[in-house]
Amino acid sequence: MRFGVVRFPGSCDVDDALLACARAGEAVELWHADRDLHGADAIVLPGGFSYGDYLRCGAIARFAPVMESVIEFARDGGVVLGICNGFQVLCEAGLLPGALLPNVELRFICRQVELEVVTADTPFTREAAPGQRLSIPIKHTTGRYFAPDLDAIEDNVVLRYTADHNGSARHIAGVCNDARNVFGLMPHPEHAVDPLTGSEDGLVIFRSMAHARVAANA
Repeated sequence: MRFGVVRFPGSCDVDDALLACARAGEAVELWHADRDLHGADAIVLPGGFSYGDYLRCGAIARFAPVMESVIEFARDGGVVLGICNGFQVLCEAGLLPGALLPNVELRFICRQVELEVVTADTPFTREAAPGQRLSIPIKHTTGRYFAPDLDAIEDNVVLRYTADHNGSARHIAGVCNDARNVFGLMPHPEHAVDPLTGSEDGLVIFRSMAHARVAANA
């Protein structure tokens, strides 16, 4: 399994994402101005502040040259994961439904949270069970999920917060597209891959992606 992790100007969690991916396979860094995905089997858009979050979070990164290839990759069935700012980029690119709005308290929040796995029927959660609880940290200012028609995207919900942390509609923490090959979440699984940091629950996502690749090639 070869993970490609995109670095945009302002991305601050690339190294952590690379280390997390390396625990489930091979990890390579992809540059925002390079359209070549270098043979990656899965793409990860990491957290951070791409292009300084100017205009709107993810709004400029969505037009980076690499995103042309990521969008084509996703539309061809390729597996794409967006974490925090990466989630925002995927929504801006139209690869995921909904949008991320400022937290209801209008301030930055950073804390360990508990998530509930809503569906395990995705390449990102196949190693989990429905209803399983995951302990993963959040750190964001603009992470409140919203969609105009929440009933219409109910089947797209993959993770929910078990408590209200930022005002997200229906406690939604992560959603996938209809084809379930693109997934975005606000919590940071790459910061939960070692017991020394308090949890290794984030490995569920990266290992699920790797095992899904193996299953697809079987």
